[in-house]
Amino acid sequence: MQKNSVGTGWKLLVALLAISGNVNAQTKNEFSVDQCVEYGLKNSVTVKNALLDIKNQEQVNKEIIATALPQINGSASITDFFDKPTQVAPVVFPGGTTNSLGYTELPFALKYNSSFGIDAQQILFDGQVFIGLQAKQTAIDVYKKAAEVTEEQIKLNIYKVYFQLKTGEKQKESLDSNIAQFTKLLHDTKAIYDNGFAEKLDVDKVSVQLTNTETAREKVVNQLNAGYAGLKFLMNMPQADTLILTDVLNEANLQQDTSALAEPYLYTDRKEVQLLGLTSKLDAYNIRRYQMSRIPTLSAVGSYSKNAYDNNFNFFNNKEVWYPTSYVGLKLSVPIFDGFVKKTKIEEAKIAFAKDRNNLEQWKQQVDYEVTMSRTNMRSALVTIGSQRKNMELAEQVYTTSKKKYEQGLGSNQELYEAQTELTTAQNNYYSALYDAIVAKIDYMHAAGKL
Repeated sequence: MQKNSVGTGWKLLVALLAISGNVNAQTKNEFSVDQCVEYGLKNSVTVKNALLDIKNQEQVNKEIIATALPQINGSASITDFFDKPTQVAPVVFPGGTTNSLGYTELPFALKYNSSFGIDAQQILFDGQVFIGLQAKQTAIDVYKKAAEVTEEQIKLNIYKVYFQLKTGEKQKESLDSNIAQFTKLLHDTKAIYDNGFAEKLDVDKVSVQLTNTETAREKVVNQLNAGYAGLKFLMNMPQADTLILTDVLNEANLQQDTSALAEPYLYTDRKEVQLLGLTSKLDAYNIRRYQMSRIPTLSAVGSYSKNAYDNNFNFFNNKEVWYPTSYVGLKLSVPIFDGFVKKTKIEEAKIAFAKDRNNLEQWKQQVDYEVTMSRTNMRSALVTIGSQRKNMELAEQVYTTSKKKYEQGLGSNQELYEAQTELTTAQNNYYSALYDAIVAKIDYMHAAGKL
């Protein structure tokens, strides 16, 4: 009996340790929007891959550098001729074998041949390699800037989702308050009905409104859950982790930002424009690279080798059978005709460069459009916020007055019901306008290259 108890105890301990491990695996994160951005940029797979692209280009650059360095190759061989190569001559030579036609057959190799050597080549001038060395840093800069564009897009998305969730939380708080108020109103109306001072219809109206508000709250909760899951996915945060958003929606900060709308902006502040500039520069190098391919290349070459010939396999014991060969020289390669391949490559590179210029001009127009629209949207949203805030404050006053009248027996529950409905609508409109203003601000900061 005691043995079974001990076994059960161990099983319970293992289960508790497993539960404890699962609990510890779930991390609670209380993040501001900047902390969410920092976490997202650190853990995003897209960003990680962009950084790997930079490392890959660094290796490509090393390949370019390697072509400008000496190229050294070694070789070694041993040959055993089962049938020796033979030359036939129409005369008789001493030591040769005469065939049926009267020609002399002379073997031109010994049974065993061996050789080893080393060859070296150093490019002295190659226009394509020269341009490649000039362009290697620009190629790195292109990938670095592409990574920055990726990071900014992730930052933009995190900002928008973050404040959308904060707006949803505010809506949920309002709905929770409204549910509490409708619950109390339903309780009071039932009491009045039980005492014969209200109709069943009054109770049903309040009950319907309470149910509608609870349904609206459930919808907001589901949207928040989906939104939090989406934000975690965007940040590459485990779904099992808890994420709490600590920033506070502040209308005052938005009102202060109106002065920034009049500030000038530069196209070059946009990372996309910077990336196009670097891409255009790289394509210009490409044009020069193909143009330089028409120019002769010059290399220094050198070789040293030793060859051995013997009918016996004793190369390493007989120094007399080894014959050295060595040379140094210059090699000039002159392109003459390649079927217009180089000309075609140059034209293709020029077309790519022209497209870069067109894309750059289009991006400038897009920046102008995005700045104009975001400025307009933010100004409009700030005006709407002011109107909706006043409307919400007025709705709160109407509700407070209607509630007091109802509690004092001077007002009807219909009047209170309508005041509560109008307050709910005003609150939703205010928070919707607040979110629109926040998004407009984020879009403006992004459009102006100041995010």
